[in-house]
Amino acid sequence: MKGTADPNLIVFFSGKYMPLRDAQVNILTHALHYGTGVFEGVRAHWVPTEGELFILRAPEHYDRWKKNCGILRICVPATVPELCAITVELMRRNAFRTNVYVRPLAYKSAERIGVSTDDQDAFAIVALPFGEYLRSDKGLHAGVSSWRRIEDNAIPARAKICGAYVNSALASDDARQAGFDEAIFLNENGHVAEGATCNIFMVRDGKLITPSVTENALEGITRNCIMELAFREMGLRVIERPIDRSELYVCDELFFTGTAVGVAPIVRVDHRAVKDGTIGAVTQGIQKLYFDATRGHLQSYSNWLTPVYQSRMKHEQELVSTVESM
Repeated sequence: MKGTADPNLIVFFSGKYMPLRDAQVNILTHALHYGTGVFEGVRAHWVPTEGELFILRAPEHYDRWKKNCGILRICVPATVPELCAITVELMRRNAFRTNVYVRPLAYKSAERIGVSTDDQDAFAIVALPFGEYLRSDKGLHAGVSSWRRIEDNAIPARAKICGAYVNSALASDDARQAGFDEAIFLNENGHVAEGATCNIFMVRDGKLITPSVTENALEGITRNCIMELAFREMGLRVIERPIDRSELYVCDELFFTGTAVGVAPIVRVDHRAVKDGTIGAVTQGIQKLYFDATRGHLQSYSNWLTPVYQSRMKHEQELVSTVESM
């Protein structure tokens, strides 16, 4: 099953490293009842030719997470560098030699009944082997959901607030029951917001277009990567504007982006082919650029990556040099 973890996996919970089987919460935990948690998603890609695991934009992910926790007044006492170090250590302790998904979770931890919150907070970080979230090598068939994207004044979509993902679960379940691979949300204004679990991009008349984050879309870090790669490497003009549902039927290309999905082409929407129903050249180009950048093949984007094993080797070499010079 996708995302299922070995109970012997080492996780970070209650301020220490322990096996997943020992990381337990009380059934009365506030977040379990009321969705009062904020999670994050971080990817790491294994490059066998280099024997290295590269974590993608870890500081940006943890900075976003800590800021979004503030929406629910959840305090994560660890600093961004400390959180990055914990993540690296988790991967080393588990000796991962495969692609990895990291799930930080901060939550209201009071063990009681009552919806009002207090200052009892906790956080955990789990890293686990993770393959493709959506099998998109031949392109996806997406469907516009009858469920609307929640409004910012209800539950902010720009943050990964646990309770908000009931919205995504309903849309995803409906989409799969109807034979689609993924759902596309409209907001209450009838404009395209995003996928159920990912941002969306459209290619039309040589321009790359995506909804603004003010259309109730997640402020995606992968989204930001794609915008930068498209502009710097492909010379594409990137436009943030409202997208009508009917534009999905007449555009040249469509694709999802996200930490879990990467870059996932869409070749059909609501039983209508996107253009000729094949993966377009722009999407293929962006896929390759994203693949290369996230695996250390593009030096210009090396600042996006945190190497898991090289950093240890460097540290050990520095220790040896220090000892030898004494």
